[in-house]
Amino acid sequence: MAYKMYLDGVLMPITPSKVKVKINNQNETLTLISGEEINILKAAGLTDVSFDLLLPQVPYPFTNGGAQPADYYLSLFERLKTAKEPFQWILNRQRPAGGMFFYTNLTVGMENYELVDDAGAGFDVKVKVSLKQYRAYGTKTVKLKPAPTPAEKPKATVQPA
Repeated sequence: MAYKMYLDGVLMPITPSKVKVKINNQNETLTLISGEEINILKAAGLTDVSFDLLLPQVPYPFTNGGAQPADYYLSLFERLKTAKEPFQWILNRQRPAGGMFFYTNLTVGMENYELVDDAGAGFDVKVKVSLKQYRAYGTKTVKLKPAPTPAEKPKATVQPA
């Protein structure tokens, strides 16, 4: 396969045929007194990623090799959701001859996942996955040192007019 997808270092058994990556914005649109509209440009918002995965219950020749049973991946998704910790999502795009197109590597959190178990479509399990980009944050502390006091107080001099 030319594309491979990893969630928290685990190779997905079948790369989805379509992945939606939405780069959100935080721009603000305002209307001036004159009625004219302006757009205040701000930094990009967090990126949303969504895709549908097929988790095979039987071996297929088109898997990414070494595919585990569906419950292995389902327990991975549950761990990623309940751990409340960010993880790496990687989509590696390679040419069939082996050259690299490009890859996406985002630190994300598991927003939600939805199981679709359709008995009419066979034994496989379909999972709709939604991820959201994670940006590390924290507070910074600053220690202020008091200004050094002068050794001698300045004396005022008065000059006669």
